[in-house]
Amino acid sequence: MLLVIGNKNYSSWSLRPWIALKVLGIPFDEVRIPLYRPGSKERILGYSPAGKVPVLRDGDTVVWDSLAILEHLAERHPQLWPTDRAERAQARAIAAEMHSGFAQLREHMSMNTRKRYPGKGRTPEVIKDIERIDVIWTQAKEPFLFGAFTAADAMYAPVVLRFRTYEVEPRNKKYMQAVLDLPAMREWIESAEREPESIPEQDLYG
Repeated sequence: MLLVIGNKNYSSWSLRPWIALKVLGIPFDEVRIPLYRPGSKERILGYSPAGKVPVLRDGDTVVWDSLAILEHLAERHPQLWPTDRAERAQARAIAAEMHSGFAQLREHMSMNTRKRYPGKGRTPEVIKDIERIDVIWTQAKEPFLFGAFTAADAMYAPVVLRFRTYEVEPRNKKYMQAVLDLPAMREWIESAEREPESIPEQDLYG
């Protein structure tokens, strides 16, 4: 397998399938294409017809979009979803909610693993997004959303990093810490901190 990702410091979408592959122990090769640079789009188009990361090449199969990649992986590794049918449906629902929602959080609290912005980005709309995520996390089993790590946790892993950057304190701090304590998450953070590229803050926040 080959996974094409963007900067580990900024690319929240790339983190999702990357951390799932790592937690599952699935061997894969990694291509990192720094985003927001001349030629980035053209390089990504060499791997992905959508021109976006992440994209997974599994033999002759090409899968783009983070949730689609997780579903593809789950076909061979069903432990990526809960075994209980009702919990599996709930996990898919909250994963899809993260995939398509929380637009204000994304806009005002961009992922930036290396930085700290205490108090920044807390518009009324962002606070509503935070409150909704807090509800999902407070309903979690331990240590992860459905006990064992699933695709739902992979979808919310970038939010854990966003909360860390903007110093948001959820009610369920245990869940957030469990994700941060994953060896795969620590590896991602360490790699992000070593990346040489930086994006001017005005390009992230306007």
